[in-house]
Amino acid sequence: MGLIAYLILGLVIGFIAGLFGVGGGFLLIPSLVILGVPIHKAIGTSLACISISALASAYTHIRSGRVLYRVVLLKELVSMPSAVFGAYLSSYLPERLLRVVFGVLLLYLAVAMFWSKKEESDVESDKIKYRNVPLVGLISGLVSGLLGVSGGILNVPLFHTLVGIPIKYAVGTSSLALFFTALAGTFEHWHLAHVQPNVVLFLAPGLIIGARLGAKTVSRVNTRSLKAGFAALLVIVAIRMLL
Repeated sequence: MGLIAYLILGLVIGFIAGLFGVGGGFLLIPSLVILGVPIHKAIGTSLACISISALASAYTHIRSGRVLYRVVLLKELVSMPSAVFGAYLSSYLPERLLRVVFGVLLLYLAVAMFWSKKEESDVESDKIKYRNVPLVGLISGLVSGLLGVSGGILNVPLFHTLVGIPIKYAVGTSSLALFFTALAGTFEHWHLAHVQPNVVLFLAPGLIIGARLGAKTVSRVNTRSLKAGFAALLVIVAIRMLL
């Protein structure tokens, strides 16, 4: 695969990551497998790439003032140990059952987000339900450990529906939280020799540029369109999980 193709792949995944505050592993892992990367190395390499795209998009969101640091801290304190526990549980539960439950959850969140009537521009701290943030961390962490994904696809809809964070702030906050989650997973996979540095290096320029462009686009997209776009993304991932 040529460098131009890696650049384009990185741009696309980075843009999606920056725009929606997700990792993009649901696109990157199958892409790497198609390129001939073994699945366990595809997962580790994907997490390393997600760390890069998440950091690039988080930097842009931070400069725009769309990151809630208290939420990130509360979420990650619960999410990281939950991911470890989820990984332990995964050996005792059928993968098909896990994928069905995850797919149904994503469909529910897609409907809840799409039909949300709340219109917002600026965040109001007194309306944020901080007590629900650990629950988001628990769900996201468990899913990450159980299915070997970053859990980023859950951050934004759960931040929005359970915590009451405006959608654009949910995207920015998710980007920073996702960076720490993916980075922790990257270190573990690095020690297992599941990361291919050359692939990460080839994808990095596109990931960084795409993530920054996606994050900058958030401020130009109206709230309703962003919700609809994310709901569509959730449906796509859900269908892929259920099939």
